[in-house]
Amino acid sequence: MEHTRVEIYDTTLRDGAQGEGLAYSVEDKLKIARCLDDLGVAYIEGGWPGANPKDVEFFERARSLELKTATLVAFGSTCRANVSAADDVVVRGLLAAETPIITIFGKAWDFHVDVAIKTTLDENLRMISDTIQQLRSHGRRVFYDAEHFFDGYRANAEYALSTLQAAAKAGAETIILCDTNGGSLPEHIGEIVRVVRASLPATVRVGIHTHNDSELAIANALAAVEAGATHVQGTINGYGERCGNANLCSIIPNLELKMNYRCLPDGNLRLLTHASRYVNEVANLVPNERAAFVGRSAFAHKGGIHVSAVVRSKETYEHIHPEDVGNETRVLVSDQAGVSNIRFKAEDLGDDFGRSPEAARRLLSQLKDLEHRGYQFEDADASFQLLALGALGKRRRFFEPVDYRVWISSVGEPEAVVRLKIGDQEQHTASGGVGPAHALDLALRKALRPHYPIIETFHLIDFKVRILDGEHATAAKTRVHVETSDGLRSWNTVGVGENIIAATWEALLDSIEYGLHSTPASSETPRAQAQRI
Repeated sequence: MEHTRVEIYDTTLRDGAQGEGLAYSVEDKLKIARCLDDLGVAYIEGGWPGANPKDVEFFERARSLELKTATLVAFGSTCRANVSAADDVVVRGLLAAETPIITIFGKAWDFHVDVAIKTTLDENLRMISDTIQQLRSHGRRVFYDAEHFFDGYRANAEYALSTLQAAAKAGAETIILCDTNGGSLPEHIGEIVRVVRASLPATVRVGIHTHNDSELAIANALAAVEAGATHVQGTINGYGERCGNANLCSIIPNLELKMNYRCLPDGNLRLLTHASRYVNEVANLVPNERAAFVGRSAFAHKGGIHVSAVVRSKETYEHIHPEDVGNETRVLVSDQAGVSNIRFKAEDLGDDFGRSPEAARRLLSQLKDLEHRGYQFEDADASFQLLALGALGKRRRFFEPVDYRVWISSVGEPEAVVRLKIGDQEQHTASGGVGPAHALDLALRKALRPHYPIIETFHLIDFKVRILDGEHATAAKTRVHVETSDGLRSWNTVGVGENIIAATWEALLDSIEYGLHSTPASSETPRAQAQRI
């Protein structure tokens, strides 16, 4: 079946950067641009050259980017009122960026012409035409963003359309209709896009740019495409001012998987989840775990009835194949789990609980009891896998914890002492650290490293603490999640205790034990193998 092509125009680096809490460095912008190119978007809007030193530097350095699929675009406004485009400093800055395409925005709402730029309706039309003609005379392709178009159309349809016609006549190859205030509804978007499509030459592409102030940016963009738009602007993860821009991480898979459009090169949709998470990482933002398509919870199943069905066929509770967008099915274990959850998770371990239903029921009972006591295994797969191995009688004990102590002084660093049994030997080690948890971690590793050198590659990369029953104030239970990496993979463990040190101790023990469990025997020393308990 033939697919209709929709151009994806990414403005994460410009419009997305206007979101609260976002501040890219130039290096960040270059990294994100490379990621967007790898994903396969058609256009990357790099910023407004001349607006600030950062964007000037970005466009200078971006000239050396070797983009494979995307075209870099500079963004700016029309010339000022009563100023020739040839003499306008903004227009000169756009040309200086040396991008093959320039996007300019202009006013489509007569209210804005009167109040925001304080000029006449005719002068606004002159500004649009003159700017586009000037850019075209220098060999640039021009896209035109009709700012506040839908509000403008509802207020004065004839004038709003005349601004588009002026842009088209001057040589804009794509005209983008902007729902700048984010207040439109999908049915209105669709109706107006159809009118616009019929009023412009067939050679002019119609685009859509929506904001999420009514939680409808994605729906509005899809409605515009159904009505004839073939160019969609948005941002990765929906970054943007106020409530954000249209989220490309939802728009792209909806278009490709459900609406028979093609947005990315063949096979590149599988890179979407990676792109979402990479951009989050570079932007130093906490990812939205519940984001559609790309979120960690997008294909996570917790209820036993759901999991039982998913084991038989994922289509029972998954609207697409998660692998199509680079995501994966996850089954959570909790007090809402059933035996089906256990069996599904056991597939990851390579153990068949189906052959041992009694072990599955025993593990399920243990999990529910532990969760009642405050443990949570949804984000602690490594701790769960150790429990599962124990239920199957396959858990190896590399060491036996005997005791630990931590001293915290008002002067100097905390100190931890641990006692462990490894085989028939007892180890007694101490270490200081920048905090009590750090000291405990270092002391534990110090005791184990001579016997299991592979521990040298284990590194703590995340540490989360949650107070479980705040009404008990300082006597409240504490849950600690620890994430550990060996440089190639990472794993999560959990501990619960009457205080943060006790909870940390449990999480650290599981972290080390799981790391050793999942390390091939060939990577251990013969002495370590002989000393397994």
